[in-house]
Amino acid sequence: MNEYWLRLAQKIMIDFARDTGLDPPSKRPKRYLWTDAFAVCEFWELFEKTGNPLFKEFALGLVDQAHNILGRHREDDERSGWISGLSEDEGRLHPTVGGLRIGKRLPERGPNDQYNPDIEWERDGQYFHYLTKWMHALNVTWSKTKMDHFLIWAVELAKTAHRAFTHEVAGTRLMYWKMSIDLSRPLVTSMGQHDPVDGLVTFMELDSSAQKAGLDTDLSKEISEMAQMCNQVQLVTEDPLGIGGLLFDATRTFQIEKRDLLKEMGELTPWLLSGGVQGLKLFAASSCLSLPAWQRLAFRELGLSIGLSGLSRMQKNLEKGGSNRFSHSGLSKVIEEGLKFWDIKEGIENFWLKEENRLSPTWLEHLDINRVMLAVSLFPDAFLSV
Repeated sequence: MNEYWLRLAQKIMIDFARDTGLDPPSKRPKRYLWTDAFAVCEFWELFEKTGNPLFKEFALGLVDQAHNILGRHREDDERSGWISGLSEDEGRLHPTVGGLRIGKRLPERGPNDQYNPDIEWERDGQYFHYLTKWMHALNVTWSKTKMDHFLIWAVELAKTAHRAFTHEVAGTRLMYWKMSIDLSRPLVTSMGQHDPVDGLVTFMELDSSAQKAGLDTDLSKEISEMAQMCNQVQLVTEDPLGIGGLLFDATRTFQIEKRDLLKEMGELTPWLLSGGVQGLKLFAASSCLSLPAWQRLAFRELGLSIGLSGLSRMQKNLEKGGSNRFSHSGLSKVIEEGLKFWDIKEGIENFWLKEENRLSPTWLEHLDINRVMLAVSLFPDAFLSV
């Protein structure tokens, strides 16, 4: 373990807790669902690495704070209370049943407001792929605490997200990219390239954990419908964050008990890995990593770096004989092909570890998400675990 990296990761996460109003608690904390999901996992990782109870307190405190802020209407909204519409007491018992806001700086687009793609990026609402990251963070929290309410909240969020974001057109089930805060209307009607895959893997993760916990929950309908949508998905992308997401999903399915859901595509893990490795080849052939810091987005690159760590994790597991169901699947060859691009991970981390690159406008503009994902890239085990 690199002691310098560990000290840096601790400093990053302590600074993040301070600057976003987690510790000490602020009257107006700054919460953002994607960043917070990664942060929860990294706080658990640092607690495991150091034994410092402060990081456990941060993880639990962040879950609570995110629910109490992003599970409620904005301060500048004429509406108030839980976005689910539940009473104050019921909302505290079920803080995710209405979904969770993104946490963008601008209010959501009104029903009569004209759509502007540039401004929409800065407007609030709900993203499916942010919700799935939070489901995963809650599952990680359950695995660390064995307190079932965290897993129940994740399952309730899964059911709500599936019901709100999926819809049927001429017999074909599709998904919306972005929904309003109260989930009553779509804000962006197109479907995210990997949203069905992300949903399928996350729902499988939660279902597996719920079975282990002995909870009386059932995500079979949601899993089946997500699997059907995955038959329409074209996996390959040149986007580093998208590639990293595929590798992350493959790392999770590798750990989940086998489900015979996608017969047309064969084994789910090799399918995800093959798509990720094809994307790696495209990305490696580009000139993205030769650009100066001010022309690069660190969090997108670090998403790829985190995903590449999943390849190493799977390879070590196979070498130890820990996954017999993959012993004859040819998975090792796909993983080895992907690990040929390990220098991309090292190059990304080394670039953003340089202080001068962390002074660039693109780093500072997205400071919270960049620094948290750098910490996760350096120590990704908790995030990559199911």
